[in-house]
Amino acid sequence: MPELSILMPMVAMILIAGAFAGVMAGLLGVGGGIILVPAYFYIFSSLGYGGDQIMQICLATSLATIIVSSLRSVTSHHKKGAVQWEILRGFAPGIVLGAAISVLVAASLQSVVLQFIFGVLGIIIGLYMALGRDSWRLGNEMPAGFRRAIIAPIIGFLSVLMGIGGGSFGVPLMSLHGVPIRRAVATAAGFGVLIAVPSVLGFLFVEIPQSSRPPFTIGAVNIPALVLTISMTLITAPFGVKLAHVMNPKLLKRVFAAFLVLVALNMLRTAFGF
Repeated sequence: MPELSILMPMVAMILIAGAFAGVMAGLLGVGGGIILVPAYFYIFSSLGYGGDQIMQICLATSLATIIVSSLRSVTSHHKKGAVQWEILRGFAPGIVLGAAISVLVAASLQSVVLQFIFGVLGIIIGLYMALGRDSWRLGNEMPAGFRRAIIAPIIGFLSVLMGIGGGSFGVPLMSLHGVPIRRAVATAAGFGVLIAVPSVLGFLFVEIPQSSRPPFTIGAVNIPALVLTISMTLITAPFGVKLAHVMNPKLLKRVFAAFLVLVALNMLRTAFGF
């Protein structure tokens, strides 16, 4: 049984991270993974859990929380008729394939490589959030045929390498192809389910040395972090939704984008050993 001196700080820090992720998800519609992966990394590292596979635990645990949050989100959006099921069905096979391949790749990579990938992609996502315009277009219809066969696996692949759901890549893709933002957010929640379910199933079979994993970790999924995070996000996400109606969302989005870029830069700093 792990000592309380290890468990209590871990519980407290995860509760804080889960609360923040829930508020941001409700406030800006961003997936919790973009917050949870770096939070888990710094929490576990500060408690003395490191090694070459600590990022796998962060990715897997984040994706496990996304199963619950995405299912809840897509169900809610479906009741309002906002989910574009034809887009979801068309992209589903490719996203699942990309996610499954990504688990195999992530399991073989060292933690510093995954930190580098998260840092680079995090900066790109943050810059798009800060500088992107609603008027930007790549086309008036969603990619189909060969283009979809290439793009869908890439979405699944990159999302798993970052431990995030479908929003960070799916919403910009749909917005750039003329899908209204509310429908893009709703449909991207479905992307999150397609990404998280196969990847978590794969991560459950990844072997992590006992000395390198936090208490109660199955495969690469840390159960206490999973349960505590879900509990907090369910409580705080509605609060974020309420805040969204009384605060300037564009300003908040830019502030969060700056925060994300700083977090990504710090992840790169850690990856390079500075």
